[in-house]
Parts: sequence; structure tokens; C-alpha cells
Amino acid sequence: ASSAMSAATSMWRTTLASARRASVSSLAGRAASRGLSTSTPTQFSISGESKPGRAIYLDSQATTPLDPRALDAMMPFMTGMYGNPHSKTHAYGWESNDAVEVAREQVASLIGADDKEIIFTSGATESNNIAVKGVANFYAADKKHVITTQTEHKCVLDSCRYLQQHGFEVTYLPVKQDGLVDMAELEAAIRPDTALISVMHVNNEIGVIQPIGEIGHLCKKRGVFFHVDAAQAVGKIPVNVRELNIDLMSISAHKLYGPKGIGALYVRRRPRVRLVPLISGGGQERGLRSGTLPHPLVVGFGAACDIASREMERDAAHVSRLSRRLLDGIRKDIPHAVINGSTEHRYAGNLNVSFAYVEGESLLMAIKDIAVSSGSACTSASLEPSYVLRALGVDEEMAHTSIRFGIGRFSTEAEVDYAIETCVRHVDRLRSMSPLWEMVQEGIDLKSIQWSQH
Repeated sequence: ASSAMSAATSMWRTTLASARRASVSSLAGRAASRGLSTSTPTQFSISGESKPGRAIYLDSQATTPLDPRALDAMMPFMTGMYGNPHSKTHAYGWESNDAVEVAREQVASLIGADDKEIIFTSGATESNNIAVKGVANFYAADKKHVITTQTEHKCVLDSCRYLQQHGFEVTYLPVKQDGLVDMAELEAAIRPDTALISVMHVNNEIGVIQPIGEIGHLCKKRGVFFHVDAAQAVGKIPVNVRELNIDLMSISAHKLYGPKGIGALYVRRRPRVRLVPLISGGGQERGLRSGTLPHPLVVGFGAACDIASREMERDAAHVSRLSRRLLDGIRKDIPHAVINGSTEHRYAGNLNVSFAYVEGESLLMAIKDIAVSSGSACTSASLEPSYVLRALGVDEEMAHTSIRFGIGRFSTEAEVDYAIETCVRHVDRLRSMSPLWEMVQEGIDLKSIQWSQH
């Protein structure tokens, strides 16, 4: 059975590679139709190198490729079975609705929930907005206080700032140097008027896994609703909302090899969590999220969750092995490379590394044939240092040198080995141009230098 599963995984990786090649051919064809160059796309790097084909993909926290099996499940509903799932008077609607409910059960099963507790949304950003704003607004008459951490995703932080503009108080808890929340500080921050605590399960930038079970137990004991942004956790590590005492949880399909544009919000029924919906309309999704469901995306989401429930253990072993290989290779050949965040409490597929004495943006430009990131995909265009790393106490210079490597289901040993070789080569080259690196090599303590002010 194990060899059959390995063969199946190999087949899907081959299929994905073929799809990537087909995508390159398609891009070239479109370029030719517009009178543009039809040569194979090449990669640019500041050292003047160019390589044929697309970059290898190591950015699985930004998004994951659609698993071909999820695509297979979606295709019939994108062609012949196109009925509105909310149409109750004919078979077109019935068959679409049946498919939606099967997918709802698949999502619920993955997280240990009841299918009636799953609300489909457009993604984790919308789910986070509904959870944070919806709960706060419903209980606003008696409770006007919300607690979150300084390392949350931007959509949670911005939702909290929105609440502040509308009369709520928000406590933004600092985290420890390893990125974990201090449980004593969290408990001390709870007040009689605290309505909600929102904490991310797996951090999108540094991969740190928060003690969700402990926080859930504390929230239950103190009578505070607990929301978890689990976009980076569900489908990758075991998550059971009952065992963790989670009241609301946000999920994103495209972070677990499903389609983009669909997500879910888990809302506990017993004891019931009440919230004010953000979108008014036809009252779909039990009145909490109006709008016609994109049932092909829902079906793909459900299929991705079903695959994850069956293959999570094998995926975790594969990702952990490649992550160790990448980390060992970096540590072996690149001195002064620092892992950001806890090395013990973290998701293995997220490796955030600061390369001292190298500008992160320069390194990203140099390794253009590797698709990696310098932080969250939502803020990666900014030249500001990561607010997550700054919250950990990482100084600005080191924060600027960070690169996030994201390893996933379809990553390969060859890709990891190429990433190691490429990073070693370009870090060495960029450091050779740095006067600071030269001083370090000579044994000079840079912190002891009094720099002139101009």
C-alpha cells in the first residue's frame, strides 16, 4: 500500500511538472499571437545568468498548486453541472447543492467539526473579517475589548484597527523572542468586557505554531470567544476544533492545494457563537454569508480537504525531510545564517532564514530562478522590514536579510539541492562585495565601532 501511495504521489508530481511546461508553452503562444518574442521564457538574475523554463517553486506559504485530483473533481461542475446550488426547483440546482453539501462534510471532517458549522467564504481574509468584526459587533453592548497578537496576519490587524475606530479597545500582545505568545501575559490581558481573542495557529511568515490548545482552554475557562486564523495550519498539521476549544476558525483552500477564491469559517454551534454578517443579501450560508456559492470551487475545496485528511501524515514526513535537508545544507555552507522563530514549535514547511551581511532584496534578485519570498505575499512588495520579525526583536538589518522558503507536497529533493547550491553561491558573491563582511572576516566586532554621523 505504501509503494502504491508513493507511486500515486510520483504520478501527480509528474502531472504537475507537465502542467507547468504546458503553461510555459501557452504563455509563449499568447506572446506570439501579439507579435512578441516566442522564445522560451528565461529567468533574470543580477549576475547576468539566464536559465530556460520557469523558476522552481519554494513559496508554499503564499499559495500551493492546485492538486490535479481536486481539479478532476471540479471539472464536471465547470461544464455540464452548472446549476445554481441555491435553485431548489429543478435537478440542475439539486445536483449542484448536493455537491456543495458533500464538500461541506469533507471540510468539516478534516477539522473535527459538524458540517452545519462550516460557512463558505471567498477565503481566509473574508473569514477573518467576519469573525473579528462579526463577533465584536454582536456583543458590543456589553463587551468592547478584543485581544490579538502583534504577529497576526494583516487582515486581522486591520480588522482590529477598524474596531478601534468604532469605539472598541484592542490589546496587541507582544510575543517572545521565539515568536510564541506568553500565556501569563495573555491571561493577564483578559478583562470582564473581553469579547474575543484572535490568535493565528501557524504564522505565515515564520511558521511558528502557537499553543492553541492552551489558549483555547484559557478562553473556555474565562468565558471569552476564541478565533483562530488557521489558513497555514489546516491540511498540514492535525487540527481538531473540539479538542482545541476553538469557537471560530478561518480556512483557505489555496493554502492546502485547493482552488483560489474559496475558503471557510468554522462557527461553533454548541455553545452557539453569534455574529453580525458583513454581507447582506439572499441569506445563503445560514444568513451569515449571502451570495451565490461558486460550487466548482467549493467542490475543489472539499476534494483538497479529503486528500489532506488521507495524506497529511505522508505529506508531513516528506516536507519535514526536505526541510531538514534544506536547513542542513544552509547551515553547513553559509555561516551567520539565522533561523527566525522557534525551531521547536514550528511547521517544518516554513523556513525563514536571515543571511547576515546580505541585503534580502539583493539576494531575491540574485536567485530569481527560485520562487521564494521575503515575507507575507500580501506585503512582500514593501521594502519595509517585516513587522513580524520586528515583533520578535530582530534588528532592522537582520530583518532586511530574511528569506522565506516554503516547501510543499510537490517539492522535490532536486529543487531543494538546487536552492542550497544557488543560495550558497550568491550569498558568497554578495558578501564578497560587502565591506562589513570583510571586517567580520578580519575579526572586527561591528557593534564596537563608532560610526561617523553625516
